[in-house]
Amino acid sequence: MSENKDPHVAQGVKFVYDFTEGNKDLKDLLGGKGANLAEMTNLGLPVPPGFTITTEACKVYLDSGEEPAALRDEVGAHLAALEKKMGKKLGQADDPLLVSVRSGAKFSMPGMMDTVLNIGLSDKSVQGLAKQAGDDRFAWDSYRRLIQMFGKTVLGVDGELFEDALEKAKQAKKVAVDTDLDAAELKKLVTRFKKIVKSEAGRDFPQDPREQMDLAIHAVFDSWNTERAKLYRRQERIPGDLGTAVNVCSMVFGNLGPDSGTGVAFTRDPASGQQGVYGDYLQNAQGEDVVAGIRNTVPLADLEQLDKKSYDQLMQIMETLETHYKDLCDIEFTIERGQLWMLQTRVGKRTAGAAFRIATQLVDQGLIDEAEALQRVNGAQLAQLMFPRFDEDAKVEQLGRGIAASPGAAVGKAVFDSYTAIKWSRSGEKVILIRRETNPDDLDGMIAAEGILTSRGGKTSHAAVVARGMGKTCVCGAEDLEVDTKRRRLTVNGHVVEEGDVVSIDGSTGKVYLGEVPVVPSPVVEYFEGRMHAGADDADELVKAVHRIMAYADRVRRLRVRANADNAEDALRARRFGAQGIGLCRTEHMFLGERREMVEHLILADTDEERENALKELLPLQKRDFVELFEAMDGLPVTVRLLDPPLHEFLPDITELSVRVALAESRKDANENDLRLLQAVHRLHEQNPMLGLRGVRLGLVIPGLFTMQVRAIAEAAAERKNAKGDPRAEIMIPLVGTVQELEIVREEAEQVIADVERATGVNLKLSLGTMIELPRAALTAGQIAEAAEFFSFGTNDLTQTVWGFSRDDVEASFFTAYLEKGIFGVSPFETIDKDGVGKLVRDAVAAGRATRPDLKLGVCGEHGGDPESVHFFHEVGLDYVSCSPFRIPVARLEAGRAASTSAGSDHR
Repeated sequence: MSENKDPHVAQGVKFVYDFTEGNKDLKDLLGGKGANLAEMTNLGLPVPPGFTITTEACKVYLDSGEEPAALRDEVGAHLAALEKKMGKKLGQADDPLLVSVRSGAKFSMPGMMDTVLNIGLSDKSVQGLAKQAGDDRFAWDSYRRLIQMFGKTVLGVDGELFEDALEKAKQAKKVAVDTDLDAAELKKLVTRFKKIVKSEAGRDFPQDPREQMDLAIHAVFDSWNTERAKLYRRQERIPGDLGTAVNVCSMVFGNLGPDSGTGVAFTRDPASGQQGVYGDYLQNAQGEDVVAGIRNTVPLADLEQLDKKSYDQLMQIMETLETHYKDLCDIEFTIERGQLWMLQTRVGKRTAGAAFRIATQLVDQGLIDEAEALQRVNGAQLAQLMFPRFDEDAKVEQLGRGIAASPGAAVGKAVFDSYTAIKWSRSGEKVILIRRETNPDDLDGMIAAEGILTSRGGKTSHAAVVARGMGKTCVCGAEDLEVDTKRRRLTVNGHVVEEGDVVSIDGSTGKVYLGEVPVVPSPVVEYFEGRMHAGADDADELVKAVHRIMAYADRVRRLRVRANADNAEDALRARRFGAQGIGLCRTEHMFLGERREMVEHLILADTDEERENALKELLPLQKRDFVELFEAMDGLPVTVRLLDPPLHEFLPDITELSVRVALAESRKDANENDLRLLQAVHRLHEQNPMLGLRGVRLGLVIPGLFTMQVRAIAEAAAERKNAKGDPRAEIMIPLVGTVQELEIVREEAEQVIADVERATGVNLKLSLGTMIELPRAALTAGQIAEAAEFFSFGTNDLTQTVWGFSRDDVEASFFTAYLEKGIFGVSPFETIDKDGVGKLVRDAVAAGRATRPDLKLGVCGEHGGDPESVHFFHEVGLDYVSCSPFRIPVARLEAGRAASTSAGSDHR
């Protein structure tokens, strides 16, 4: 380790903490793993002694390329204390102290460095370990594991080379599993592994135990910026400057024979949330064997027959931890010759369904309150629960069955490596990634896939844990499936599935099907649709949990939630989903289909009379649309946006029309209407129509267009009032950039409304406002508020105009590269850009309300249904968000979480 001084490190900074010094609240400093090891130590649980190197040391290393000058001595002092406690020294020849080195950031990150076990073993100390344990096989097995892990993880050797050598050793002995290799064969394997290291890494495997430990610590620091770690952080929106801690822990051994083993346990089922005994156990194995899925495990419940004393102690510890953490706990443990040791605990990742069930269970048990339960779930999980599931009545061809590791119904083409999964996914194909088992190198392929299928591993394997964390469908341990990644196929009962064949996997049952299985709506959607009642005796437990949490969210939220809906059918569905009005009715959708020809008449009109006739033709149709919409949303506000897109969108494609006219002329059969249309298309053609003649500009340039729409709205509202309805129309003028535009259109609209009131004898209370979707509108919001009763932020166009992006073009071209390079953590069209677009929104809110304190404020871009964006809109003081009907429950939930968080609840 380096002795260089670092001027950026304050004197007296502590870089190393013993497990006895920390606690679970120090995750920023000690990482999740280190903080929880310290917490378990404080609780008096059996944790092997050790120490944690802080994230601050990692940050210094990453910033300067060198470790802090004081770190070597601090590590030396803690190592000496550990040696004194254990009564032996690291790598001591006759009785070696061995340690593990593990990464551990604040957030669990599957993309981080693999654990390195058995550090301290060498050609000399392996003999001492064998003598002390009285077991040559155990010692050489531990040594080959160290060289394999260290070679791959620290020295960068291709892990397949070690796996191939191990496989050849098993084939030579004609055995199926590594536990059947004896000491002599493992000794030969160590020699082979050392040759692989020498050949591939260009150096001998280090024999100095302190050098082993120092290199492993540096490897943990370096792993923070590996491509797979950065990919995971982008996927999970984890900041890139947190750094990782390093945990150095004295070794306990699960590979000492049948009275030893290793396992992973959950205090509740992470897939369903049900209480019980859940986990996997593997006899005569070391830590990574379970999560790697290289040997199939036995259910944790079987441990009771294998070692009742350890099983009973584990059950007691699990209860202690769940009560202490007040949540589902994920636990790693090792049994060494009948002695139970706790190696890790953390609040466990769970599926969306389990999250809702567990939150309500913990409320019923009195461990948390409703406010905390609301923070234990999120909108992304609710959205997962609304996805369809497989139709149980469909005719299917079942290929096999594995462990239901992460729920969902996933259909796609079979692929057998991550590279193909990414490549095909980018081409628009849906894929299922099929592997014998996954490892951290498969992370990007898992992200690209619709679902993951493995033939090995259990509910706690890498594939299962990562899939649950990402909300991906996963089936693990489908033993009947023989996966051949080299030949890119799987075989089951004589049936061969080649790469590219469609398969369907059910993460709720573990079943694997050939071909595409049809899907049906989820029970949660049935509940929101009103076809399933949470209070019914036979109601689904998940539906009951969702109902309870949604009811609480609705009680506490301040933000109202509206829908983006353009017709009565969508409006009614939105209302069933809990919409409190319509925040955006896009009237341009009412001009499509058979009505397109009427718009053509308007565009081709040469005289005022022709234009008025075209508008009169459209008026009754528009009115009927609004009557239906107001009836569907009776008693709730309906914001109607006047025509926004460029007129050329209602005309035929310029190329198609040009060909049609040219062919007709060649036949001397020219159509006068087509010629006029072509002239109009050329006249209206714009290089960038998004920034051209659209929105309020159309209303000002084409006389009568907006007044026709206002009249239709007013007459529809009057008709509904006469029918004893309660229409609450709000007229929104789009693309305003200056108050003068709004004033002109408003004056014309008010005159039309007054005319309708006189003609019908109905007093109409119609409000007029505008859509803030241009930076200038946001910057001059104080002026615009003088003529507007409400603002609705059109964050889609505001994002385009702030960034200078054309969404349709950039998402298909360079957005992928921007995301991969980390320029974007997430697309600004998906989650609001708080620093840019968000600042304009915040400033416009303040300026608008300064002018008009009762100004109603909402957002109607699809950001209104994005969980993270909803929290921002709550914070800046909007009155409502509006989104597509399907996203309304998500927005309701997140609006409740935002209110609960701002009221002081823990945000987890």
